[in-house]
Amino acid sequence: MAEQRQTVRSRRERGELAHALTRAVRGEVDFSAAARALMTMDASNYRRVPVGVVAPRDAADVAAALEVCRTYGVPVVPRGSGTSIAGQATGIGVVLDFTRHMNAVVEVDAGARTAVVQPGVVLDTLRDAVRPEGLTFGPDPSTHSRCTFGGMIGNNSCGSHSVAWGTTADNVHGLSVVTYGGIELRLGQGWEGAPSGAPAGLRELVERNLALLRTGYPDGLPRRISGYALDALLPEKGVDLARAFCGSEGTLGVLTEATVRLVDAPRARALAVLGYADESAAAEAAPGLLAHRPLTVEGMAEDLVRGERGLPRGGAWLFVETGGDTAAEARARAADIVRAADALDGTVVDDPAGMRALWRVREDAAGTATRTADGAEAWPGWEDCAVPPARLGAYLRDFRALLAAHGLRGTPYGHFGDGCIHVRIDFDLMSAEGVRGFRRFSEEVADLVVAHGGSLSGEHGDGQARAELLPKMYGDELVALFGRVKDIWDPAGGMNPGMLARPARLDANLRFSVLPSKPVEVEFGYPHDGGDFAGAVRRCVGVAKCRVAGPSSGSDVMCPSFRATGEEQHSTRGRARLLHEMLAGDVVHGGWRSHEVRDALDLCLSCKGCRSDCPVGVDMATYKAEFLHHHYAGRVRPASHYAMGRLPVWLRAAAPYARVVNAVARVRPLAALAKRLGGIAPERDLPVLAPLTFRRWLRDHMRDRTDVFATSRTAVLWPDTFTDHLSPSVGRAAVKVMESAGIGIALPPGRVCCGLTYVSTGQLDRARAVMRHTLDTVEPLLDLGVPVVVLEPSCAAALKTDLPELLTDDPRAARLAGSVRTFAQALEECAPDWEPPRLNREVAGQTHCHQHAVLGDEAERRLRERAGLIGELSGGCCGLAGNFGFEKGHYGVSVACAEDQLLPAVRAAGKDTEILADGFSCRTQLDQLEGRRARHLAEVLAEGLDG
Repeated sequence: MAEQRQTVRSRRERGELAHALTRAVRGEVDFSAAARALMTMDASNYRRVPVGVVAPRDAADVAAALEVCRTYGVPVVPRGSGTSIAGQATGIGVVLDFTRHMNAVVEVDAGARTAVVQPGVVLDTLRDAVRPEGLTFGPDPSTHSRCTFGGMIGNNSCGSHSVAWGTTADNVHGLSVVTYGGIELRLGQGWEGAPSGAPAGLRELVERNLALLRTGYPDGLPRRISGYALDALLPEKGVDLARAFCGSEGTLGVLTEATVRLVDAPRARALAVLGYADESAAAEAAPGLLAHRPLTVEGMAEDLVRGERGLPRGGAWLFVETGGDTAAEARARAADIVRAADALDGTVVDDPAGMRALWRVREDAAGTATRTADGAEAWPGWEDCAVPPARLGAYLRDFRALLAAHGLRGTPYGHFGDGCIHVRIDFDLMSAEGVRGFRRFSEEVADLVVAHGGSLSGEHGDGQARAELLPKMYGDELVALFGRVKDIWDPAGGMNPGMLARPARLDANLRFSVLPSKPVEVEFGYPHDGGDFAGAVRRCVGVAKCRVAGPSSGSDVMCPSFRATGEEQHSTRGRARLLHEMLAGDVVHGGWRSHEVRDALDLCLSCKGCRSDCPVGVDMATYKAEFLHHHYAGRVRPASHYAMGRLPVWLRAAAPYARVVNAVARVRPLAALAKRLGGIAPERDLPVLAPLTFRRWLRDHMRDRTDVFATSRTAVLWPDTFTDHLSPSVGRAAVKVMESAGIGIALPPGRVCCGLTYVSTGQLDRARAVMRHTLDTVEPLLDLGVPVVVLEPSCAAALKTDLPELLTDDPRAARLAGSVRTFAQALEECAPDWEPPRLNREVAGQTHCHQHAVLGDEAERRLRERAGLIGELSGGCCGLAGNFGFEKGHYGVSVACAEDQLLPAVRAAGKDTEILADGFSCRTQLDQLEGRRARHLAEVLAEGLDG
C-alpha cells in the first residue's frame, strides 16, 4: 500500500509541477507519456526517465522554468539533439528541449569573425549562414547536420577538423548562462564580467588550489575532454571562464546564448587518401603529417570499411584533407602529402562527389560500427578516448590485445592526428554476467589509457560511461575538487545529477535491462536480428541522422515526416524510442495497443528510406506494419485500411465497369461521399481507372506468340496492380521497349499480387495469404530461372523484402525475391548490347523512395545516360507514398514532403524538360499538386523508338 500511495502521490506532484510550469513559461510544457518516452535515451547505452519536457522560447522562459523546478526540488537536464554517446543527455528531472524554439542564429559579425547563437542552433545552420562570407565554424562533429551548439559546448565537441581549428572550447568567446539557483552570468575571459563573471566562491577556490590545477592535468593532449577544465582558470591561461564551462555536460548551469569564433573556410579542398599495412602503422604515421598543416588526419581500418570503396591498397587508411584558395593549390598540397607519406599506396581525390562519398564512410561510422562484420551488435561502452598522438600506435596495439584478452571485438577509427579513437565493442549488455564483464573491461581499459598518458574522453564527454573512472586519470584530490566546484555552481544539486561530479555507476541505468528477456511473438522474420523484434528496435542507437532538417541532402530519403513536422516523434529515432518504451512498459503502457506509438507511426510514410539511409539499417516501414497488425488485431480498423489496404480487390471488381466508375467519380457529391466512406482526404482527386487493363491488353498482344521461350533472353513481366488498372500505358511502353531489345516476354499464368497494400496497412494475415497464392501461381516460372521485371518500384521492393521476410518458411519467397529486376536492370541483364534511342533532352523528377532504399538506381542512371537523358533526379519522397497521402488527415504532411525536393525540382525545370517518375504515386502527386505530367522511363524510351 505504501508503494501504491507513493505512485499516486508522484502522479499528483507531477501534475502540479506541470501546471506550475505551464503558468510560468510561454513555451510548450509536455508531461505526457510520449514526450517522456522520447527523452529517455540519447545515443548511449543509458536510459533515464524524465518527469516532463519543457521547450523554452527564450532566456526568460529558461529562468522561469528553473525557478519552478527549484521550488519543487526537481532536477533539470538541458538537451539539444540528443546525440550524446556517454549518457549525459538523459535525466530524471525536467528536460529542457532547446531544439524547438531557441534555435536562432542571433547575429553574425563577419568583420570580427564572430556569431551569436542560441543553444538549439544546429551546427550546419550556422555554417550555411556564414558560408557567403567565406567563413565557417571550425569544429565539426560527424553529426554536424543535427548536433546543436548547446550540446557541442556541453561536451566540448571536436570533429575531424580539430587538428586545424581545435575544439569547441577553443572557438568560444563568451557564454550567457543561468544557474539552477537563478543567477544569470556572462562568462568570458577574466574574473570580472557583466553582470557577474563567475559564481561567488569560485575564484577563491581556484586561487587556493593553484598548485593542484597546475600539476593535476596531463600534458600533450589536444583532445583532453574528461572532467572539468579548471586549468582554464589559471592566471597564466587568462582565467577563461567560458572555456572552463565548456565540457561541463549541463551540470553547472543552463546555456542560453553563445558568442563563437569563426574561421576562414578554404575556397577549395582536396583529400589525400593514404593506405597502410594496418591501423598501428597508420597511427604512427599520422603525427608526421601534421607539419604539412592539414585540415584533417582521420584514420580507419579495413574492418570498418565494408564493400568496395575505391580506396588505395592497404589494411588501414588515413584521410588527410587539405585546403587552398584554388583547386590546384589544394590538390598540390594533397599531392605533397602523398609524396611525403611513408605509405603503401596513396591517391588524391578532389572532385566534390568523390570526397563526399569517402567522408560519408567516415561520418556514418558511428552507426555502421554498431554491427560487426557478422552482424553482431556492438555498443559504445568505451566510445572514445585520446592519447598523445605519438603514443597512438602503441596504444592501439595494446588496446587490440586487451580486447582479445576479454574475448571482445571492436572496430577502432577516429581522429588519428589528435590521438583520439572511437570504437564500438560487442559487449554483452543483456545478461548480468555480460554487464559484469563490461565493467571489468572498462576499468582495465581506463588503466591502459592512463598508462599511455591519455584522457578517458577525447570528444564525447564522460557522462555516465566514464565519470566514475575519473579518479584513475586525475587522482582523488582533483576529482574531489570537481565536486567542490559543482557545489559552488549548483549547491542544490539540481543540474543534471549523476554526471561528472558524484557520478552514477557506469553499469547502472543500462537501457537494455527493461526490455523483454524473451522474444515477443511477431509476424515478420527479422532475419538480420535473429527473429527478435526487440533486437530490431535496438538497432536505433540514437545517432539521429533521421533528424536532418529539409531539404534533404543529395539523394537521401530519410526521414520525410520529420522534415515536414520537425517533431522528434516523427523521426525514425523517435518512433524507435517509443517502440522501445512500448516493449519496456513502464512509461508507455498498453503494449501493441499503445496510442502513443500508434500516433507516432501514423505519419510514417513507409518510404523505407531508413532501411538504406540509417547507418544501422532501422526499417521503420516494417516495424509500422508489424505494429498495425497487432494493434488492430480483432478490432475495427480505420476506413482507409479497408478502402486502400484492399485496393487490389476493389480494382479487380471495378475493372469491368471502369467507365461507369470514372463517370460516377466525376460527380462531386458522389465522389465526396465515396472519399468520406473510404477514409480518403477530401483534397484528393480519385484516380482514373483504365477501361482496358494492361493484363488484358498483354494477353491479346501475346495471343499468337508461341516462341516466348525460344530465346534465352526472356523475362517475366509482372502485371502489378497499379500498372494493370491505373497506368497500363507504362506496361505497353515497357513491352514495346523490351521487344525492341529482343527480350521475350512471359506473363504469369494467373493473377498475382505482391501484397504491398496489405503490408503497408498492417493486414499481415491477408498479405501472407495473397503472397502464398502468388507463389503458387508463379512457381512454374521460377523453375525457368528467368528474371521477373516489375515496373512499379514499390511492388518490386515489396517482392524483394516484405515477401521473404513474411514468408520465412517458404523457400519459394527467396527465389522470387532473387528474380526481381527493375525495368532498367532487366534491359541491362537480358540485352546488354541493345542501344536505346538517343533522346538528348534534359530530365527532372524523382527516384522512387523504395527504389532508392531497396533496389538501387544505378542501372536506371546508366540507361538514362546511354539514352542522352541529361540531369539528376531528386531524392526525398514524393509524399503520396501509396495510401499515405490519400488518407484523411495526411494531406498537409503529404504536400510538405513533396515540397522538400520534388516540387522545387520540377518547378525549376524548363518547359521542354522531361519529367521522370517511375512510381505511380510520384506521378499522381505531381499531377494533383503541380499539374505536371510525369512519365515512366519506359514511356519515354518507347516514344523515342517511334522516331
